[in-house]
Amino acid sequence: MQRRSAPLWLFDLDNTLHNASHAIFPAINRNMNAFLARVLGDGETPADADTVNAIRQEYYQRYGVTMLGMVRHHGVSADEFLHEVHDFHDLSSMIRYERGLKKLLDRLPGKKILLTNAPRAYSGKVLRHMGLHKHFDAHIPVEAMRVHGQLQPKPSRPYLRKLLASYGVQAGDCILVEDSIDNLLAAKQEGLRTVWVTGYTPAHQRKRAAACADVKVQSVLQLAGQLHRLCS
Repeated sequence: MQRRSAPLWLFDLDNTLHNASHAIFPAINRNMNAFLARVLGDGETPADADTVNAIRQEYYQRYGVTMLGMVRHHGVSADEFLHEVHDFHDLSSMIRYERGLKKLLDRLPGKKILLTNAPRAYSGKVLRHMGLHKHFDAHIPVEAMRVHGQLQPKPSRPYLRKLLASYGVQAGDCILVEDSIDNLLAAKQEGLRTVWVTGYTPAHQRKRAAACADVKVQSVLQLAGQLHRLCS
């Protein structure tokens, strides 16, 4: 059997390389709700919680990230949105992650890219806190995911095609490591191989996630036991 080329690894960040559900996601939700309430209000009175929740969920389902809906329909600056939503008093104290990630990344053959729908400033701080910033060949944050100049973050299939073309890699030689079902599905539809990090997936989404995952792991560290399957 012919041996595969060394793969190109695409790693998600939040709830893949670290536990964002512990403190970071709740803080992001609070910041986002406050931002939306201000923008959707009448200038004096913030929008009510029901309006905020409905709009946030609608844009997330429609675009994959709430930010795009706010940019396209409310004239919000993407940079302003990302800054306010990811503004934390003490980010370092909020990060929870497993030891051993450096050794795992060093062991993986091929290039490793961080591909995250989080902004560069935040994701860079998280990487540095975990000591992983030197273990990735590239860091692609949400503001860098563009097709023809337009923001197209995950789960954009056109952006995945653009990324693969820029690295000269066939889809079958690229592996996405991810917790998001929509992102896994888009990658699978483009022919990428997929690793589903199951630890933070809600019970009602698990069946759908399993259908678009080549490999499933409870945590990223379990990739070490799947290398023969993924790389041969």
